[in-house]
Amino acid sequence: MSFSPFRSDSGEPLDLDELRYEDLSQLKSSDEGFALEFKQVFDDHVREKVPKIIASFSNSKGGWLVIGIRDTDHAVTPIPRGKADYSQTIGELCRHHVSPTPRFDMRFLESPEGHDEGVLVIRVQEGDYPPYVADGIVEVRVGSSSAPADGTSLVDLYDKSARSKAAVSAFCRRSVYYPADEGPSGGLPLFDLYLYHLGHHSHRMPSHALVNERARAMRACFGRIGLSFCCQHAHDSLIFRTTLAGSLGEPHSAIELFGDGSMKLTVPAVLLQGEEREDAVSRLAASVRPVPDPEARNVPDDGARLRRLERSRIMSASDTLTRVTRMATVLDHYMRETSGDWGDYALAYELESLAGVLVFSSRPGYLDYVSTHGVLCCGTTDGASAVRYVDEMGGTAFQVHQFAGSRFFEACGLPLGSDDPEDAALVRLLLQPERG
Repeated sequence: MSFSPFRSDSGEPLDLDELRYEDLSQLKSSDEGFALEFKQVFDDHVREKVPKIIASFSNSKGGWLVIGIRDTDHAVTPIPRGKADYSQTIGELCRHHVSPTPRFDMRFLESPEGHDEGVLVIRVQEGDYPPYVADGIVEVRVGSSSAPADGTSLVDLYDKSARSKAAVSAFCRRSVYYPADEGPSGGLPLFDLYLYHLGHHSHRMPSHALVNERARAMRACFGRIGLSFCCQHAHDSLIFRTTLAGSLGEPHSAIELFGDGSMKLTVPAVLLQGEEREDAVSRLAASVRPVPDPEARNVPDDGARLRRLERSRIMSASDTLTRVTRMATVLDHYMRETSGDWGDYALAYELESLAGVLVFSSRPGYLDYVSTHGVLCCGTTDGASAVRYVDEMGGTAFQVHQFAGSRFFEACGLPLGSDDPEDAALVRLLLQPERG
Protein backbone atom coordinates (compact mmCIF):
# COMPACT_ATOMS: atom_id res chain seq x y z
CA MET A 1 0.00 0.00 0.00
CA SER A 2 1.20 3.55 -0.73
CA PHE A 3 1.33 6.29 1.94
CA SER A 4 -1.62 6.55 4.32
CA PRO A 5 -1.98 9.11 7.15
CA PHE A 6 -4.16 6.65 9.06
CA ARG A 7 -3.13 3.62 11.14
CA SER A 8 -4.94 0.63 12.59
CA ASP A 9 -4.74 -0.30 16.28
CA SER A 10 -1.77 -2.53 15.43
CA GLY A 11 0.02 0.27 13.59
CA GLU A 12 -0.68 -0.95 10.04
CA PRO A 13 -1.58 1.68 7.41
CA LEU A 14 -5.30 1.90 6.68
CA ASP A 15 -6.68 2.04 3.16
CA LEU A 16 -9.54 4.33 2.20
CA ASP A 17 -12.23 1.64 2.42
CA GLU A 18 -11.08 0.72 5.96
CA LEU A 19 -11.54 4.18 7.44
CA ARG A 20 -13.99 4.97 10.22
CA TYR A 21 -15.07 8.42 11.33
CA GLU A 22 -13.17 8.07 14.58
CA ASP A 23 -9.93 7.52 12.62
CA LEU A 24 -10.03 11.18 11.61
CA SER A 25 -8.81 12.09 15.10
CA GLN A 26 -5.40 10.72 14.07
CA LEU A 27 -4.93 13.79 11.89
CA LYS A 28 -4.47 15.87 15.04
CA SER A 29 -0.86 14.73 15.10
CA SER A 30 -0.33 14.93 11.32
CA ASP A 31 1.05 17.89 9.45
CA GLU A 32 0.17 18.90 5.94
CA GLY A 33 2.94 17.90 3.59
CA PHE A 34 4.00 16.39 0.30
CA ALA A 35 1.19 13.79 0.32
CA LEU A 36 -1.41 15.32 2.66
CA GLU A 37 -3.52 18.46 2.47
CA PHE A 38 -6.44 19.75 4.58
CA LYS A 39 -9.34 22.04 3.71
CA GLN A 40 -11.84 23.23 6.30
CA VAL A 41 -14.79 23.92 4.00
CA PHE A 42 -15.96 23.10 0.49
CA ASP A 43 -16.79 26.59 -0.76
CA ASP A 44 -16.31 28.10 -4.21
CA HIS A 45 -12.67 28.96 -3.46
CA VAL A 46 -11.83 25.35 -2.50
CA ARG A 47 -13.93 24.00 -5.38
CA GLU A 48 -11.69 25.97 -7.75
CA LYS A 49 -8.54 24.59 -6.15
CA VAL A 50 -9.53 20.91 -5.96
CA PRO A 51 -8.66 20.02 -9.59
CA LYS A 52 -5.21 21.61 -9.23
CA ILE A 53 -4.54 19.79 -5.95
CA ILE A 54 -5.60 16.43 -7.39
CA ALA A 55 -3.51 17.02 -10.52
CA SER A 56 -0.45 17.94 -8.43
CA PHE A 57 -0.78 14.72 -6.40
CA SER A 58 -1.13 12.74 -9.65
CA ASN A 59 2.01 14.37 -11.04
CA SER A 60 3.91 13.49 -7.87
CA LYS A 61 3.60 10.37 -5.71
CA GLY A 62 -0.11 10.53 -5.00
CA GLY A 63 -1.67 11.86 -1.82
CA TRP A 64 -4.69 12.54 0.36
CA LEU A 65 -6.98 15.57 0.40
CA VAL A 66 -9.24 15.76 3.45
CA ILE A 67 -12.06 18.35 3.42
CA GLY A 68 -13.55 19.03 6.83
CA ILE A 69 -10.32 19.50 8.82
CA ARG A 70 -9.29 22.88 10.25
CA ASP A 71 -5.85 24.04 9.10
CA THR A 72 -4.78 25.53 12.42
CA ASP A 73 -5.34 22.74 14.95
CA HIS A 74 -6.46 19.87 12.62
CA ALA A 75 -9.76 19.59 14.42
CA VAL A 76 -12.63 17.85 12.63
CA THR A 77 -15.11 20.41 11.28
CA PRO A 78 -17.81 18.48 9.39
CA ILE A 79 -19.08 19.88 6.10
CA PRO A 80 -22.71 19.60 4.89
CA ARG A 81 -23.53 16.53 2.84
CA GLY A 82 -24.89 18.72 0.08
CA LYS A 83 -27.60 18.07 -2.49
CA ALA A 84 -25.31 16.40 -5.03
CA ASP A 85 -23.12 13.37 -4.37
CA TYR A 86 -19.55 14.50 -3.73
CA SER A 87 -18.06 11.75 -5.89
CA GLN A 88 -20.08 13.08 -8.82
CA THR A 89 -19.18 16.69 -8.05
CA ILE A 90 -15.43 16.06 -7.72
CA GLY A 91 -15.47 13.75 -10.73
CA GLU A 92 -17.12 16.41 -12.89
CA LEU A 93 -14.64 19.05 -11.71
CA CYS A 94 -11.69 16.87 -12.71
CA ARG A 95 -13.17 15.80 -16.04
CA HIS A 96 -13.75 19.44 -16.99
CA HIS A 97 -10.51 20.92 -15.66
CA VAL A 98 -7.85 18.17 -15.71
CA SER A 99 -6.44 16.28 -18.68
CA PRO A 100 -5.90 13.35 -18.78
CA THR A 101 -8.40 12.31 -16.12
CA PRO A 102 -6.53 11.44 -12.90
CA ARG A 103 -7.29 8.34 -10.84
CA PHE A 104 -8.68 8.92 -7.36
CA ASP A 105 -11.16 7.49 -4.86
CA MET A 106 -13.18 9.20 -2.16
CA ARG A 107 -15.44 8.55 0.78
CA PHE A 108 -17.81 10.78 2.68
CA LEU A 109 -17.49 9.74 6.32
CA GLU A 110 -20.73 10.56 8.10
CA SER A 111 -20.59 12.27 11.44
CA PRO A 112 -22.06 10.12 14.24
CA GLU A 113 -23.90 13.24 15.40
CA GLY A 114 -25.90 13.59 12.18
CA HIS A 115 -26.24 12.04 8.74
CA ASP A 116 -26.39 15.46 7.07
CA GLU A 117 -22.73 16.25 7.70
CA GLY A 118 -19.37 14.55 7.59
CA VAL A 119 -15.81 14.69 6.24
CA LEU A 120 -14.79 14.12 2.62
CA VAL A 121 -11.62 12.03 2.22
CA ILE A 122 -10.05 11.89 -1.26
CA ARG A 123 -7.16 9.53 -2.01
CA VAL A 124 -5.31 10.39 -5.23
CA GLN A 125 -3.16 7.77 -6.90
CA GLU A 126 0.17 8.47 -8.54
CA GLY A 127 -0.53 8.98 -12.24
CA ASP A 128 0.77 6.62 -14.91
CA TYR A 129 0.49 9.03 -17.84
CA PRO A 130 1.62 12.49 -16.71
CA PRO A 131 1.69 15.37 -17.04
CA TYR A 132 -1.81 15.97 -15.67
CA VAL A 133 -2.73 19.48 -16.76
CA ALA A 134 -5.19 21.51 -14.68
CA ASP A 135 -6.59 24.54 -16.51
CA GLY A 136 -3.50 24.74 -18.71
CA ILE A 137 -0.98 24.45 -15.86
CA VAL A 138 1.16 21.47 -14.84
CA GLU A 139 1.47 21.54 -11.07
CA VAL A 140 3.51 19.28 -8.80
CA ARG A 141 3.85 18.96 -5.06
CA VAL A 142 6.48 21.25 -3.55
CA GLY A 143 6.67 20.83 0.22
CA SER A 144 3.14 21.07 1.57
CA SER A 145 1.60 22.88 -1.40
CA SER A 146 1.29 22.80 -5.18
CA ALA A 147 3.38 24.79 -7.63
CA PRO A 148 3.96 24.90 -11.40
CA ALA A 149 6.46 22.32 -12.62
CA ASP A 150 9.83 23.55 -13.89
CA GLY A 151 11.56 22.33 -17.04
CA THR A 152 13.36 19.44 -15.38
CA SER A 153 10.18 18.21 -13.72
CA LEU A 154 8.32 18.32 -17.02
CA VAL A 155 11.00 16.21 -18.71
CA ASP A 156 10.74 13.67 -15.88
CA LEU A 157 6.95 13.55 -16.20
CA TYR A 158 7.01 12.95 -19.96
CA ASP A 159 9.70 10.31 -19.49
CA LYS A 160 7.55 8.51 -16.92
CA SER A 161 4.58 8.56 -19.28
CA ALA A 162 6.72 7.06 -22.08
CA ARG A 163 7.89 4.28 -19.76
CA SER A 164 4.31 3.49 -18.75
CA LYS A 165 3.20 3.27 -22.38
CA ALA A 166 6.15 1.02 -23.18
CA ALA A 167 5.23 -1.28 -20.27
CA VAL A 168 1.64 -1.61 -21.53
CA SER A 169 2.89 -2.27 -25.06
CA ALA A 170 5.26 -4.99 -23.81
CA PHE A 171 2.48 -6.61 -21.77
CA CYS A 172 0.20 -6.67 -24.81
CA ARG A 173 2.68 -8.93 -26.60
CA ARG A 174 2.35 -11.61 -23.94
CA SER A 175 1.26 -14.98 -25.42
CA VAL A 176 -0.21 -18.14 -23.93
CA TYR A 177 1.17 -21.30 -25.54
CA TYR A 178 -1.15 -23.59 -27.52
CA PRO A 179 0.19 -26.88 -28.88
CA ALA A 180 -2.65 -27.10 -31.42
CA ASP A 181 -1.79 -25.83 -34.89
CA GLU A 182 -4.99 -25.63 -36.91
CA GLY A 183 -6.07 -24.04 -40.13
CA PRO A 184 -4.41 -23.52 -43.51
CA SER A 185 -2.74 -20.29 -42.34
CA GLY A 186 -1.07 -22.06 -39.44
CA GLY A 187 -1.82 -21.12 -35.87
CA LEU A 188 -4.93 -21.33 -33.75
CA PRO A 189 -7.26 -18.31 -34.26
CA LEU A 190 -7.43 -16.50 -30.91
CA PHE A 191 -9.08 -13.49 -29.31
CA ASP A 192 -6.85 -11.87 -26.66
CA LEU A 193 -8.04 -9.34 -24.09
CA TYR A 194 -5.24 -7.61 -22.14
CA LEU A 195 -6.00 -6.04 -18.76
CA TYR A 196 -2.95 -4.16 -17.49
CA HIS A 197 -3.07 -3.07 -13.85
CA LEU A 198 -2.06 0.57 -13.56
CA GLY A 199 -0.04 2.06 -10.75
CA HIS A 200 3.40 1.39 -9.31
CA HIS A 201 4.71 -2.02 -10.36
CA SER A 202 7.17 -3.81 -8.15
CA HIS A 203 9.68 -6.18 -9.75
CA ARG A 204 9.47 -8.41 -6.70
CA MET A 205 7.43 -11.57 -6.94
CA PRO A 206 4.26 -11.58 -4.81
CA SER A 207 4.20 -13.63 -1.64
CA HIS A 208 2.99 -17.23 -1.72
CA ALA A 209 0.10 -16.21 0.51
CA LEU A 210 -1.06 -13.56 -2.00
CA VAL A 211 -0.66 -15.96 -4.94
CA ASN A 212 -2.69 -18.61 -3.14
CA GLU A 213 -5.41 -16.11 -2.21
CA ARG A 214 -5.77 -14.94 -5.81
CA ALA A 215 -5.80 -18.54 -7.05
CA ARG A 216 -8.53 -19.39 -4.54
CA ALA A 217 -10.61 -16.42 -5.73
CA MET A 218 -10.20 -17.37 -9.40
CA ARG A 219 -11.09 -21.02 -8.72
CA ALA A 220 -14.25 -19.89 -6.95
CA CYS A 221 -15.23 -17.76 -9.95
CA PHE A 222 -14.78 -20.64 -12.40
CA GLY A 223 -16.90 -22.82 -10.14
CA ARG A 224 -19.58 -20.16 -9.85
CA ILE A 225 -20.50 -20.50 -13.52
CA GLY A 226 -19.86 -24.25 -13.67
CA LEU A 227 -16.62 -24.29 -15.70
CA SER A 228 -14.04 -27.05 -15.29
CA PHE A 229 -10.43 -25.89 -15.37
CA CYS A 230 -6.84 -26.72 -14.53
CA CYS A 231 -4.27 -24.32 -13.09
CA GLN A 232 -0.74 -24.16 -14.50
CA HIS A 233 2.13 -22.27 -12.88
CA ALA A 234 4.25 -20.22 -15.31
CA HIS A 235 7.47 -18.43 -14.37
CA ASP A 236 5.66 -15.20 -13.43
CA SER A 237 1.95 -16.02 -13.62
CA LEU A 238 -0.85 -18.50 -13.04
CA ILE A 239 -2.70 -19.82 -16.12
CA PHE A 240 -6.24 -21.11 -15.63
CA ARG A 241 -7.30 -23.23 -18.62
CA THR A 242 -10.79 -24.51 -19.30
CA THR A 243 -9.49 -27.97 -20.11
CA LEU A 244 -8.49 -30.79 -17.82
CA ALA A 245 -5.06 -32.42 -17.75
CA GLY A 246 -4.65 -34.87 -20.60
CA SER A 247 -6.57 -32.78 -23.14
CA LEU A 248 -3.70 -30.63 -24.42
CA GLY A 249 -4.65 -31.12 -28.06
CA GLU A 250 -8.04 -29.47 -27.67
CA PRO A 251 -8.55 -25.72 -28.03
CA HIS A 252 -9.34 -24.13 -24.69
CA SER A 253 -9.83 -20.72 -23.17
CA ALA A 254 -7.36 -19.38 -20.65
CA ILE A 255 -7.01 -16.62 -18.06
CA GLU A 256 -3.47 -15.64 -17.14
CA LEU A 257 -3.11 -13.95 -13.76
CA PHE A 258 0.04 -11.92 -12.94
CA GLY A 259 1.60 -10.95 -9.65
CA ASP A 260 0.86 -7.23 -10.09
CA GLY A 261 -2.84 -7.91 -10.68
CA SER A 262 -2.69 -7.72 -14.48
CA MET A 263 -4.66 -10.34 -16.43
CA LYS A 264 -4.90 -11.70 -19.95
CA LEU A 265 -7.91 -13.50 -21.39
CA THR A 266 -7.31 -15.79 -24.39
CA VAL A 267 -10.24 -17.39 -26.20
CA PRO A 268 -9.97 -19.63 -29.30
CA ALA A 269 -12.50 -18.90 -32.04
CA VAL A 270 -15.02 -21.69 -32.65
CA LEU A 271 -14.36 -22.84 -36.22
CA LEU A 272 -17.07 -24.80 -37.99
CA GLN A 273 -16.27 -28.41 -38.83
CA GLY A 274 -17.91 -31.29 -40.70
CA GLU A 275 -21.52 -30.99 -41.71
CA GLU A 276 -21.96 -27.59 -40.02
CA ARG A 277 -19.14 -26.20 -42.12
CA GLU A 278 -20.49 -27.72 -45.34
CA ASP A 279 -23.88 -26.18 -44.63
CA ALA A 280 -22.31 -22.75 -43.96
CA VAL A 281 -20.27 -22.91 -47.19
CA SER A 282 -23.38 -23.79 -49.19
CA ARG A 283 -25.49 -21.03 -47.65
CA LEU A 284 -22.79 -18.38 -48.00
CA ALA A 285 -22.19 -19.35 -51.62
CA ALA A 286 -25.91 -18.99 -52.33
CA SER A 287 -26.08 -15.60 -50.58
CA VAL A 288 -22.99 -13.88 -52.00
CA ARG A 289 -23.61 -12.96 -55.63
CA PRO A 290 -20.88 -11.32 -57.73
CA VAL A 291 -21.56 -7.72 -58.75
CA PRO A 292 -21.19 -7.29 -62.54
CA ASP A 293 -18.15 -5.19 -63.41
CA PRO A 294 -17.84 -4.24 -67.08
CA GLU A 295 -14.10 -3.54 -66.66
CA ALA A 296 -13.34 -6.92 -65.08
CA ARG A 297 -11.65 -9.31 -67.49
CA ASN A 298 -11.96 -12.46 -65.41
CA VAL A 299 -15.18 -12.83 -63.47
CA PRO A 300 -15.04 -15.99 -61.30
CA ASP A 301 -17.81 -18.47 -61.97
CA ASP A 302 -19.92 -20.06 -59.23
CA GLY A 303 -17.61 -23.06 -59.09
CA ALA A 304 -14.52 -20.92 -58.48
CA ARG A 305 -16.31 -18.93 -55.79
CA LEU A 306 -17.44 -22.13 -54.12
CA ARG A 307 -13.90 -23.55 -54.15
CA ARG A 308 -12.63 -20.33 -52.56
CA LEU A 309 -15.21 -20.61 -49.78
CA GLU A 310 -14.29 -24.25 -49.26
CA ARG A 311 -10.67 -23.24 -48.62
CA SER A 312 -11.66 -20.55 -46.10
CA ARG A 313 -11.85 -20.90 -42.36
CA ILE A 314 -15.35 -20.14 -41.10
CA MET A 315 -16.13 -19.08 -37.53
CA SER A 316 -19.40 -19.59 -35.69
CA ALA A 317 -20.44 -16.11 -34.54
CA SER A 318 -22.84 -17.21 -31.79
CA ASP A 319 -20.63 -19.99 -30.38
CA THR A 320 -17.54 -17.77 -30.32
CA LEU A 321 -19.44 -14.89 -28.70
CA THR A 322 -20.76 -17.28 -26.06
CA ARG A 323 -17.25 -18.50 -25.35
CA VAL A 324 -15.78 -14.97 -25.17
CA THR A 325 -18.48 -13.52 -22.91
CA ARG A 326 -18.56 -16.59 -20.66
CA MET A 327 -14.83 -16.30 -19.96
CA ALA A 328 -15.03 -12.54 -19.51
CA THR A 329 -17.83 -13.12 -17.00
CA VAL A 330 -15.31 -15.08 -14.92
CA LEU A 331 -13.19 -11.91 -14.79
CA ASP A 332 -16.19 -9.84 -13.72
CA HIS A 333 -16.82 -12.30 -10.88
CA TYR A 334 -13.13 -12.23 -9.95
CA MET A 335 -13.12 -8.45 -9.64
CA ARG A 336 -16.12 -8.57 -7.32
CA GLU A 337 -14.60 -11.45 -5.34
CA THR A 338 -11.38 -9.48 -4.77
CA SER A 339 -13.07 -6.04 -4.41
CA GLY A 340 -11.11 -4.82 -7.44
CA ASP A 341 -11.75 -1.66 -9.43
CA TRP A 342 -11.86 -1.73 -13.23
CA GLY A 343 -10.83 1.91 -13.18
CA ASP A 344 -7.33 0.71 -12.26
CA TYR A 345 -6.91 -1.12 -15.58
CA ALA A 346 -5.85 -0.27 -19.11
CA LEU A 347 -7.46 -2.52 -21.72
CA ALA A 348 -6.52 -3.63 -25.22
CA TYR A 349 -7.50 -6.53 -27.45
CA GLU A 350 -5.86 -8.46 -30.26
CA LEU A 351 -6.76 -11.11 -32.80
CA GLU A 352 -4.16 -13.80 -33.50
CA SER A 353 -4.29 -15.89 -36.70
CA LEU A 354 -7.79 -14.61 -37.39
CA ALA A 355 -7.05 -12.55 -40.51
CA GLY A 356 -9.48 -13.54 -43.24
CA VAL A 357 -11.54 -15.90 -41.09
CA LEU A 358 -15.17 -15.62 -42.24
CA VAL A 359 -17.94 -14.91 -39.73
CA PHE A 360 -21.06 -17.07 -40.07
CA SER A 361 -24.38 -16.97 -38.26
CA SER A 362 -27.44 -19.12 -38.83
CA ARG A 363 -29.70 -16.47 -37.36
CA PRO A 364 -32.42 -15.16 -39.67
CA GLY A 365 -31.30 -11.89 -41.23
CA TYR A 366 -27.56 -12.53 -41.32
CA LEU A 367 -27.53 -14.04 -44.82
CA ASP A 368 -29.74 -11.18 -46.05
CA TYR A 369 -27.06 -8.77 -44.82
CA VAL A 370 -24.33 -10.85 -46.47
CA SER A 371 -26.16 -10.80 -49.80
CA THR A 372 -25.98 -6.99 -49.96
CA HIS A 373 -22.88 -6.14 -47.88
CA GLY A 374 -20.62 -9.15 -48.28
CA VAL A 375 -19.27 -11.61 -45.72
CA LEU A 376 -17.80 -10.27 -42.47
CA CYS A 377 -14.20 -11.18 -41.70
CA CYS A 378 -11.19 -9.89 -39.81
CA GLY A 379 -9.79 -7.40 -42.30
CA THR A 380 -6.35 -6.71 -40.82
CA THR A 381 -3.33 -8.89 -40.21
CA ASP A 382 -2.19 -7.33 -36.94
CA GLY A 383 -5.62 -7.24 -35.28
CA ALA A 384 -4.36 -5.09 -32.36
CA SER A 385 -6.39 -2.29 -30.81
CA ALA A 386 -5.41 0.94 -29.15
CA VAL A 387 -5.23 0.97 -25.35
CA ARG A 388 -8.45 2.09 -23.67
CA TYR A 389 -9.31 3.18 -20.14
CA VAL A 390 -12.49 2.51 -18.22
CA ASP A 391 -12.79 6.14 -17.11
CA GLU A 392 -12.89 7.16 -20.76
CA MET A 393 -15.62 4.62 -21.57
CA GLY A 394 -18.29 5.57 -19.06
CA GLY A 395 -16.90 4.95 -15.59
CA THR A 396 -18.22 2.77 -12.80
CA ALA A 397 -20.80 0.65 -14.68
CA PHE A 398 -18.13 -1.08 -16.79
CA GLN A 399 -18.68 -4.80 -17.37
CA VAL A 400 -15.84 -6.62 -19.03
CA HIS A 401 -18.01 -9.37 -20.58
CA GLN A 402 -20.00 -6.79 -22.55
CA PHE A 403 -16.81 -5.00 -23.58
CA ALA A 404 -15.11 -8.24 -24.64
CA GLY A 405 -18.03 -9.42 -26.73
CA SER A 406 -18.53 -6.18 -28.61
CA ARG A 407 -14.79 -5.58 -29.19
CA PHE A 408 -14.34 -9.10 -30.50
CA PHE A 409 -16.94 -8.53 -33.19
CA GLU A 410 -15.65 -5.00 -33.82
CA ALA A 411 -12.26 -6.48 -34.73
CA CYS A 412 -13.99 -9.07 -36.93
CA GLY A 413 -15.71 -6.45 -39.05
CA LEU A 414 -19.00 -5.87 -37.22
CA PRO A 415 -20.02 -2.24 -37.95
CA LEU A 416 -20.37 -0.98 -34.37
CA GLY A 417 -21.56 2.62 -34.14
CA SER A 418 -22.63 2.82 -37.79
CA ASP A 419 -25.57 5.11 -38.59
CA ASP A 420 -26.72 2.74 -41.35
CA PRO A 421 -30.00 1.08 -40.17
CA GLU A 422 -28.98 -2.24 -41.72
CA ASP A 423 -25.64 -2.16 -39.89
CA ALA A 424 -27.38 -1.33 -36.61
CA ALA A 425 -29.81 -4.22 -37.12
CA LEU A 426 -26.92 -6.61 -37.73
CA VAL A 427 -25.17 -5.48 -34.54
CA ARG A 428 -28.31 -6.12 -32.51
CA LEU A 429 -28.73 -9.49 -34.19
CA LEU A 430 -25.24 -10.83 -33.49
CA LEU A 431 -24.68 -9.34 -30.04
CA GLN A 432 -27.91 -10.58 -28.47
CA PRO A 433 -27.30 -13.68 -26.32
CA GLU A 434 -28.56 -17.11 -27.26
CA ARG A 435 -31.75 -18.22 -25.52
CA GLY A 436 -31.89 -21.37 -23.46
